[in-house]
Amino acid sequence: MTPASAPRTARVQRETSESSIDLSIDLDGTGVSDIETSVPFFDHLLTAFAKHSLTDLTVRARGDIEIDVHHTVEDVGIVLGQAIRQALGDKRGISRYGDALVPLDEALAQAVVDISGRPYLVHTGEPAGFEFHLIGGHFTGSMVRHVFEAIAFNAALTVHVTVLGGRDPHHIAEAEFKAFARAFRLAKALDPLVAGIPSTKGAL
Repeated sequence: MTPASAPRTARVQRETSESSIDLSIDLDGTGVSDIETSVPFFDHLLTAFAKHSLTDLTVRARGDIEIDVHHTVEDVGIVLGQAIRQALGDKRGISRYGDALVPLDEALAQAVVDISGRPYLVHTGEPAGFEFHLIGGHFTGSMVRHVFEAIAFNAALTVHVTVLGGRDPHHIAEAEFKAFARAFRLAKALDPLVAGIPSTKGAL
C-alpha cells in the first residue's frame, strides 16, 4: 500500500481500577466525533480537537469522577496519545511539522507540533490562577496541561503550546485545544512532495 491508501486508524482500550476507556481514531477523517467521557467540558474540548484536526474520534470513558475528574481526563489523554502513535504508523509521507495561531474572542493561543518520535512538551502563558479555576464547575484548569502532557508523551510528539492572551478560562482552554488541533492537522497531513520518512535519520 502507498501512504495515501494505507488506513491510518487505531483502536485502544485501557482498563484500570480508576477508569475504563475505549477509543477509536481515524487520522484521515473529516472531524466527526462521538465522545462520552462523563466530563462535559472535556467532551467539548475533545470535540473541538476532532473537528479542527480533521480527525474522526470516538471515545467511551468511565471513571471515578466522584473522587475527581483527574484520573478519567488524564487516562483519556494517555489513550489518545497511544492511538495517535499507532495510527501514524511509520510516518512515511507526512508533513511532520505544523503550527497554528488561534483566537477565541479575547483569548489567543499558539501551538507548534513536531511528529518527532521524541516526547516533549513546553506549555506556557496561562494566567496566574488559571490552574485552580473550575471550568463548568468540574474541570480544573490544571487539567489542560495534564492532557497535553499525556498526549505528547504517549504519541511521541514535540509540542509547544503558548497562551498569548486571554481572560476567560473557558476561552483560554478552548483556544489551546483548537490551536493544538490545527497544528496537528498540518503535521499529520500526507504531503505528496515528501518521499519516505521526513528525517535525515531515516526514522521518526
